[in-house]
Amino acid sequence: MSGERPLVVVATIGSGLVAGAFAVFSLMVVPALTALPGAAGATAMQSVNRAAIRPGFMTLLFGTALVCLVLGGVELAGQRRPALLTGVALYLFGVVGVTVLANVPLNDALARLDAAAPGAAEEWRANAGRLTRWNTVRSLAATGAATALVLVTAD
Repeated sequence: MSGERPLVVVATIGSGLVAGAFAVFSLMVVPALTALPGAAGATAMQSVNRAAIRPGFMTLLFGTALVCLVLGGVELAGQRRPALLTGVALYLFGVVGVTVLANVPLNDALARLDAAAPGAAEEWRANAGRLTRWNTVRSLAATGAATALVLVTAD
């Protein structure tokens, strides 16, 4: 484990930070935005989504995925420890997979929403509910990944 230990530590920290980011959205940001009048929350969330596609967050989200891919490959060629493989799978499927298959399409739909159009507020609130559910899934998956990876470092 000594050679891969730094990668496990980086993946653990990255998973934990990603878990926290998605939890904040589920617990505070989206509920606060849905409390705004009309479709003002949609406009604010559109701005948040544009800000998220910057190097800092993208590096955290997908850099952690890259480290997990490397760890998974090394592990499959070696010891095949269940905790490490579980952590890698939770991150890759539960965070990255859900991001690509659920959250990106929801964010793309939100980006096309005209906040001034009739029915925009209702569409935003329905989208916000789905965003919250999938952010919660991603947060739980990232928390599970970090937890599993911590177990590897305890060995």
